Amino acid sequence: MTAFGIEKMTEMKPIGIIHSPFKEPGGMPIQPAGAAGVTGTVEVFEEYRAGLKDLEGFSHIILLYHFHRSEGFDLQTVPFMDSEPRGLFATRAPRRPNPIGLSIVQLDTIEEGVLQIQNVDILDGTPLLDIKPYVPEFDAPVRVRAGWLEAVRKTVADLESDDRFK
Repeated sequence: MTAFGIEKMTEMKPIGIIHSPFKEPGGMPIQPAGAAGVTGTVEVFEEYRAGLKDLEGFSHIILLYHFHRSEGFDLQTVPFMDSEPRGLFATRAPRRPNPIGLSIVQLDTIEEGVLQIQNVDILDGTPLLDIKPYVPEFDAPVRVRAGWLEAVRKTVADLESDDRFK
């Protein structure tokens, strides 16, 4: 691609696999806040394990992953926490032009390239693209607005996914 100065796009390659109790999208928590206490593992492939050095000092990590079961997208969608169409980029809907997911999870232990995690809202077998440490000073702004979610965000822990994003 050369439009708008973009000369090269790098192809993504998974660095591992995320394992969770969720075998199908239906009935899953829709965010980590709704997955309190749900445990899982992240298996980092051998060739990337050296990159885990020093990660054990962090209590939480950011997982970036590929929504591998998501197909297509609509620029307007009805999100899980609402009943009216919203612009796709104002939602966390999994059907996206580039189906990349993001979850902040609790990191418990790391042993031989396997991370034990909690608060998992991710489908079993999901390809892992990257791991970043969660740093409150970087990742938790003090003054924020949550747009249309202001009225409903306290209900996220009670919601589960359904079939609207198959």
